[in-house]
Amino acid sequence: MDLSTMDRGQLTLLGSASCVMLTMHFSVQLLSQHLFYWKNPKEQKAIIIIILMAPIYAVDSFVGLLDIQGSKTFFMFLDSIKECYEALVIAKFLALMYSYLKISLSKNIVPDEIKGREIHHSFPMTLFQPHTVRLNHHTLKLLKYWTWQFVIIRPVCSVLMITLQALGLYPSWLSWTFTIILNVSVSLALYSLVVFYHVFAKELAPHSPLAKFLCIKGIVFFCFWQGVVIDVLAAVGVIRSHHFWLDVEHIEEAIQNVLICLEMVVFSVLQQYAYHVAPYSGDVESKMKLNKKRE
Repeated sequence: MDLSTMDRGQLTLLGSASCVMLTMHFSVQLLSQHLFYWKNPKEQKAIIIIILMAPIYAVDSFVGLLDIQGSKTFFMFLDSIKECYEALVIAKFLALMYSYLKISLSKNIVPDEIKGREIHHSFPMTLFQPHTVRLNHHTLKLLKYWTWQFVIIRPVCSVLMITLQALGLYPSWLSWTFTIILNVSVSLALYSLVVFYHVFAKELAPHSPLAKFLCIKGIVFFCFWQGVVIDVLAAVGVIRSHHFWLDVEHIEEAIQNVLICLEMVVFSVLQQYAYHVAPYSGDVESKMKLNKKRE
């Protein structure tokens, strides 16, 4: 393969493909470790779904690069796959935290030592909830509902958006309406995770919840805000098309997809630390026993 004979587009595609392969390598490596040490199905099923987020985003973005002149409906479909999976991951992350704390809302199991704790809401949530509430079965259910509403709203909005776009009934005001609804929905879901973390930071500390949360939040944050930055750069004329057969919108999609392919390599590496298999392989237990003997 002679790289010197390749044009810019081919090199970009090759680099993106390499990033996807690296993401797949790190993700499959971590997945295989969890499958080999399959000790806690309830927790590890959630972890596997979370780990798959990086390769799904990478592959989805690479498919978008393969058809750079695709229709708006095509790119909307690809974006919907990522965002619907994002909703599932957020819900599974909360389920993982519940599992760590031995909480089962369906069986009405809430450990006595965590009941009665105070939850302090911040603005704008204080417009709908008291500033301070006590933790009980009801408030835990409420946090779960706040998370799962995004799991429902995201696919419903995706189906409506794709259908309306395909029918040619998708004006800009409707696009902004869906954008606002989805941003409020995902913000509420992420807010519930932040509240949950602050309330149980001490109990969750051995499980590195912050690192786990940041892996998810980082993917969501970068994908959303870099999309906003790219839109602004295109609006002010920094990003322009130099080809009659390629408009600015398709260039924006291509830049976003290339960046996601690059970023997923980083997040797949970070997941090696955040979701490592040590708690299930016995390494952590053996170290704790060894430390106790030394003491």
